[in-house]
Parts: sequence; C-alpha cells; structure tokens
Amino acid sequence: MDMSQGKHFSITDPKDVNTVIYQINKTEKEFLKDSPKYTVERLEYTEELRGEMTRKTFFVDNLQEKDNQIVILSFTKDRVVINNGILDGDKVKISKKPMPFKFDTIYSEKPGEYRQVNYTPNLKRPISIIDPETTEEIKPTLYYDEETNEVKGKCELKPYKSYFVFEIREEDNKLNLLGGSPTITD
Repeated sequence: MDMSQGKHFSITDPKDVNTVIYQINKTEKEFLKDSPKYTVERLEYTEELRGEMTRKTFFVDNLQEKDNQIVILSFTKDRVVINNGILDGDKVKISKKPMPFKFDTIYSEKPGEYRQVNYTPNLKRPISIIDPETTEEIKPTLYYDEETNEVKGKCELKPYKSYFVFEIREEDNKLNLLGGSPTITD
C-alpha cells in the first residue's frame, strides 16, 4: 500500500470476474450492548482496463489500530469465491486458500418484498445484500422504529432476481462469514 495518498492496494480481475472487498469493523464499546459485535463496510475503488483484465485500486479510510480484517468476494457468472485477509501496516496479507461458496437464489414472485436490516446507533450495519450480476449493494431505506427505539433499514428486492447476502459473526472466538438468504421480516 502506498502512504503518499492514503492507504490503498490493487488487485487484477480476469475477464468475467468482478471482485468487491469489505472491511470488517469491530463495533465501538459504547454501542456494543444493543448492537452486533461486527459491521461490514464496502471499500471504494477505481478501475483501469488492461486488455482483457481489470485492475482495481481499493481505498481504505478507516483503519483500526490492529486486526484490520477484510472479506474479498469474487463474483463469476454462477458462483462467488470468498477469501479473507488482513491489512497490516503497509501490507495486505491474503489467505492462500480461497473458500468457494455457491450462493442460493432468493427471490419473490411478488414485487415490493423487503428484507429488514438492523443498524448500530452510528449507522453501521452487520449485513450486506449484493446483486451478484452487477456486484452493487442493495442500499436499505432507513427509518426509525419507535417501538424498539432503533434505526432500521429495509431493502426492496425485485421479483425473479437473485441476491447474495452475507454477515460476519463471531463464534468460538473466530470470525465466520454467513451467507445465504436473510430472514424475511415485515
């Protein structure tokens, strides 16, 4: 990573692969009581075409003092390969064995179906819903739930469209990426 313009690093995607990267953030102590322990933040990037390949430069704004973990999602036509890594000073350390993960199709035949997403008080969320065709995140519409006194979000899902959903949880002192479809709530 180059220090002159902030923290950033680059990867090169082969043809028909689209990689996105998320930083895993530990929730601040003052929000832990009623919030998930970890949230995810998608890293911004720029693209540069190089023949049949695409070089992406990812930018990291919010580095923690230590344990800056990342999740690397490489989407192809019918699957996603999940890898993890650590941002360590000026280096990116990526695990040597990517974890292949086939995602299930979630869809509804009814337009206007929603998935609910809970937020921390500082508006960070533990879950991400991604359109695997475009690799764009489905951004929740925020609202205030007066019954629970919490900020929540709803993601509208299009009928007959598949989505990739993941969440970071800690189990047995290890971080686990949970994929699949989110729980339906109204």
